[in-house]
Amino acid sequence: MLAVRRLLGTLRLPACRRVSTGWSPVGAAFNVNQQRRLDVFGKSTGLFGVPELSSPEGFHIVQDNTLRKAESLVDRVCNTPPSAETVKLFDQLSDELCKVADLADFVKVAHPDPAFREAAEEACRSIGTMVEKLNTNVELCNSLKRLLENKSVVDSLDPETRRVAELFLIDFEISGIHMSEEKRQKAVNLNVAIADLTTDFLMGTNLPNRIDVSIIPEHIRSNFSWDGKYIQISGLHADCSDDLVREAAYKIFLYPNSNQMKCLDELLSNRNALAQLIGYPTFAHRALLGTMAKNPDTVMSFLEKLSNRLRERTLKDFEMMLGMKMKLNPTNPELMPWDPPFYAGALCAEKYNIEPSLYSPFFSLGACMEGLNSLFNQLLGISLYSEQPEKGEVWSEDVRKLAVVHESEGLLGYIYCDFFHRAEKPPQDCHFTIRGGRLKEDGEYQLPVVVLMLNFPQCTKSAPTLLTPGMMENLFHEMGHAMHSMLGRTRYQHVTGTRCATDFSEVPSILMEYFASDFRVVNQFARHFQTGQPLSKTMVSRLCESKKVGAASDMQLQVCYSILDQIYHGEHPLAGSTTDILRKTQESVYGLPYIPHTAWQLRFSHLAGYGAKYYSYLMSRAVASMVWKQCFMRNPFDRVMGERYRKEMLAHGGGKEPILMVEGMLQKCPSVDDFVDALVSDLDPDFETFIMDSA
Repeated sequence: MLAVRRLLGTLRLPACRRVSTGWSPVGAAFNVNQQRRLDVFGKSTGLFGVPELSSPEGFHIVQDNTLRKAESLVDRVCNTPPSAETVKLFDQLSDELCKVADLADFVKVAHPDPAFREAAEEACRSIGTMVEKLNTNVELCNSLKRLLENKSVVDSLDPETRRVAELFLIDFEISGIHMSEEKRQKAVNLNVAIADLTTDFLMGTNLPNRIDVSIIPEHIRSNFSWDGKYIQISGLHADCSDDLVREAAYKIFLYPNSNQMKCLDELLSNRNALAQLIGYPTFAHRALLGTMAKNPDTVMSFLEKLSNRLRERTLKDFEMMLGMKMKLNPTNPELMPWDPPFYAGALCAEKYNIEPSLYSPFFSLGACMEGLNSLFNQLLGISLYSEQPEKGEVWSEDVRKLAVVHESEGLLGYIYCDFFHRAEKPPQDCHFTIRGGRLKEDGEYQLPVVVLMLNFPQCTKSAPTLLTPGMMENLFHEMGHAMHSMLGRTRYQHVTGTRCATDFSEVPSILMEYFASDFRVVNQFARHFQTGQPLSKTMVSRLCESKKVGAASDMQLQVCYSILDQIYHGEHPLAGSTTDILRKTQESVYGLPYIPHTAWQLRFSHLAGYGAKYYSYLMSRAVASMVWKQCFMRNPFDRVMGERYRKEMLAHGGGKEPILMVEGMLQKCPSVDDFVDALVSDLDPDFETFIMDSA
């Protein structure tokens, strides 16, 4: 029912203004160090404007207040006759819990103060436990069942209200509400154990491995961190030109850790036990409810068809990489799993000369933000404005705050931009919802608030922050998530913005990558930060063409990971250890040999948050590709298509079946074969040639 999801959330913040005298142009705000108002004696407004969060202890106050309100709302729900009011109260209850859990979920990973992180972690556990108890509350569930079993009441509900009611009921059902009290308690215990194991596994995926320095050849030791006795390896060193360095890093970093192996085995076992306890054949069947794919059979059909279409292209990629390897290092005649990233890069460098330093001067952060601002304005009538945060509102002095304003609808919400690298900041680029939008009881709309977290370099005295092409594309990607949150203006926060099926949620962000690769879009903002010279069409063309090098083998690797994820969350007991399954899948699907005594699956962090759903990236990319080619490739600034995109795909959040949103945009219901065709056609050179020729 009230599953607290990673990218969801809402928080009671101060009332949002419709107009502001504190707005300034977005580009200038990102090309200089931010200057805060000197306010020595002013009172802290608290994180995100929540007064209690002026200190870590405030989490206890917020948490306790929320639990009391939740209890009161449960009583109201259980005593309300079946009607639309029942759904509104359920959504209020969900809102109260999410507004703490999701803010805390962000703070526990991003705040530089350990005390804040610890307090947020405790709040997450407390709210999570409450959620699991509510999900097995029979009286609460029965109030929803009475509503959905009353035909006259159901017929009176609008489609969004009915879907939200059904989604709440699904949350009850997947928690085992239909079982005996003893089994329900067992389900609660399993969920708590799974949550703890998920956290432990995620932490373990990033832990470095140490090895006695004497084992490493002396001439490559300088490539690693070491303290005189032990060498510490915390990554694959995939871009290193020395084959031996990459080989050593691969074998040592992926050497199996017994505790991490036990953690993964227990995580998969508990997930399967929970699914079967509730009545599902596998965890994958449970996880795929409500998605575009709907069930594991469809997912595997999609992955197998895609793999078959990619096989010959992948072999050609490997042949080209091996040719480059023989050219640079003829003593190693076999392509190994640690080779593709480096030799694909070497092929790109030789053929296209796309050294990032040639592009970065054209991609100052401020220019890129102005480019996004211009694109959103032309497509959607939206402008981004910089606004000065209040004292204590942000967790780091370099966080920028953006107001998102529509030309006729006014202020839509806020984006906090945590864009710059700092010590102990997670390296992943992420979107977090801090507050979800919803229609409040007083008739006003609760405006969404999100955080975008990236890891860009700070500006210097001589230059603004300059982005590599990859960084620029990541910025566009994350802004796609942010626009989904801003424009998914649903009546209920339970389905607002990115609160939708996982295999649909990446569509808006991946679609933005297509815009970021289009010369007509890039030409509007890419200017040399010193001379003002525009980035040439030839340079953009080379960049687009270079992305095709090794693209088929890279996609095949993603298929391999997705199939591995499906097998791990399929029928149990598994047909061997997780490492046995990795070896068979890697060699049969990807094609490069498994290396003995390695266990890549123990570094597969997506098994934590995307269990049985890793395929979602590929399926979302397929949809984004179809939307781009059919709706935006001829004119990336088409306002009519932009409004259609908002109406059909962004506005509903999770309040409409995902495949129906896709059908509304494409004017047809795509098949698995359509998904596969879209992905494979992206690999063809003619696709980018059309874009460049039409510019």
